[in-house]
Amino acid sequence: MFGCGYVGLTTAVGLAETGNRVIGIDTDAEKLRILRKGRVPFYEPGLQELLQKNVRGKRLTFSADARTGIEHADIIFCAVGTPPLKNNNADLSAVLKVARAFGQYGNVLSTEKRGAKKRSGKRLGTLKIFINKSTVPVGTSEQIRKTIEKFASVKFYFRVVSNPEFLREGSAVRDFFKPDRVIIGLEKEDWKLKNIMKTIYLPLSKNGVPLVFTDIRSAEVIKYASNAYLATRISFINELANFCEKAGADIKKVAKGIGMDKRIGTHYLEAGIGFGGSCLPKDLNSLIEIGKKRGHNFELLKAVQAVNKRQAVRLVEKLEAQFDKGKLRVKTGLRGKTVAIWGLSFKSKTDDLRDAPSLNIIRKLLQLKVKVQVYDPAAMPKAKAILGSSVRFFDNYYSVLDRADALIICTDWNEFSNPDYAKMRRKMSDYYILDGRNLLDPAEAAGNGFEYQGVGRG
Repeated sequence: MFGCGYVGLTTAVGLAETGNRVIGIDTDAEKLRILRKGRVPFYEPGLQELLQKNVRGKRLTFSADARTGIEHADIIFCAVGTPPLKNNNADLSAVLKVARAFGQYGNVLSTEKRGAKKRSGKRLGTLKIFINKSTVPVGTSEQIRKTIEKFASVKFYFRVVSNPEFLREGSAVRDFFKPDRVIIGLEKEDWKLKNIMKTIYLPLSKNGVPLVFTDIRSAEVIKYASNAYLATRISFINELANFCEKAGADIKKVAKGIGMDKRIGTHYLEAGIGFGGSCLPKDLNSLIEIGKKRGHNFELLKAVQAVNKRQAVRLVEKLEAQFDKGKLRVKTGLRGKTVAIWGLSFKSKTDDLRDAPSLNIIRKLLQLKVKVQVYDPAAMPKAKAILGSSVRFFDNYYSVLDRADALIICTDWNEFSNPDYAKMRRKMSDYYILDGRNLLDPAEAAGNGFEYQGVGRG
């Protein structure tokens, strides 16, 4: 498994748990040191326990040695990062680096396999499989093949497979063992390869998980299309929420009503401050750029993108309007006020701050000369590295309210959903809640003396 980030590590642990011997390859020495001690270098519920179990069982090891990993393995998974370049295209350098190593060492037999060949007296003719899980533009599998062939000193028997991942941060372990489907893109119909892929995922398919075989380009498009559609749903419900505020309707009730339509469903119809994380923003931008290269203008996706960028800014505008009205106990104007933030990660059950809407909100508040105090159950170490001394950090969600004029809820952590309002009032200088996740009950907050505003709630 090349790459021991969210996708690679979760997949490596999952494959080890289902009975395979797995070597995790990564270039980050500090990450490898942490993993060898049985610790996970990021927050993901349930992953550390499975990691420790499989390290102890010697089914899972870690190394920085790409050659050894490729020599010993019949199947190489590529799960390295494809971060956006300045032009929003995916950076494929890490993927192609793995492909180069695969080409260089794919024909080299390990000592163990050379011994097996000698004892049997037969030519092994082992099929080497390059399975790409990294999110890549359509057509990348052909680049991978060409790179392997270019750097192979001797021709050898290999296949390239596209096997996109659909792991959600915060529920990645569950998503590995109980995914909605497993997409497997093949270069061409190959019964031997198909059977190998079926064997890899047999523990999942035995439990009812469908294996969907497609051509390799369709598999690459499926990944981008899935994330683009989810992003579209989020921007749609946020745009509708903005309309509901003007129309005097409640987006929570509207979303429930439309979500009961089986053609629509309830997933990703929660209004808020917009989407973030490592996948949706990056993949949406990348797909738009891929479209440009192939002469297609994704007008709908550009609108999705624009709505999402505007959503976090709208929250700060609502805060400004509230203080400019002078309705609160303190004097008007936002400058010099203290705002507390509940939640920093782009969603709950993760410490990921990549493209987190909270950071855009905080930066905008700082521009307006607002004093910002923050708390998050998991993301504080990463937040300190990003925000430094520009904000004050607190160790729990009540202490962060100390002398705050307003509270903004940016992440839907469960611990925020049933607060002690009396305790909050004792801490805060003024009693205004701007609920960016519609986590609280407006009537309950108002009944406890708070000025409450959600997103799209009239």
